[in-house]
Amino acid sequence: MSYLYAMSPRPPPKLVPGTTTFRLDDIPLPMVHATHRIIRDCNSEFSSLFGYERAELVDQSFSRLYPKIADFIRTGYMWGTHLSGGKTYYDERIMMSRDGRTFWCSVNGKSRHASDPFADALYCFEPMNRPVSQTMAAITDRQRQILTLIAQGKTSEEIARELGLSRRTIETHRLRLCRIAAVRNSFELVAWFLSQEGPRET
Repeated sequence: MSYLYAMSPRPPPKLVPGTTTFRLDDIPLPMVHATHRIIRDCNSEFSSLFGYERAELVDQSFSRLYPKIADFIRTGYMWGTHLSGGKTYYDERIMMSRDGRTFWCSVNGKSRHASDPFADALYCFEPMNRPVSQTMAAITDRQRQILTLIAQGKTSEEIARELGLSRRTIETHRLRLCRIAAVRNSFELVAWFLSQEGPRET
């Protein structure tokens, strides 16, 4: 059986035999449809995750959901590089709710436009039980980004290619992160990072 996705403001497409239509609100995970990083539709799980009503987010920029505009710009660079050609992409980042609370969130996205990754894309946001600790707060935006990629098992070379930096720069950040976390190597750094994450809700 095949499935069709329909955004809620539009009338549902005509069904053909063997197909089922889903609206965003039928999906039990925080989902959002965006064009050029502007939210065009989202379900109630997404809006409630950030403490908004759906109408307050539709036609608004994703930038309002980031702690800093620099985070929004940096994330856009990464996704613009790796989401093209209808690919899927995943990352973990700190987001901000309406009341100013920051929290870790994992994001999966897929572009529906072959040549322009932001022209038409779907994203799934899931909150993570990883506290934004005082130590994490002391880490720079760039270091936090690199630490997240290290925890995903990526090598310095892969991270350098993904961020458009030199391998030496990544290794320097890795060393500084080890000093901040008071660990001896990358294995202990990842273990420290993951130890901050409580059990996930099911």
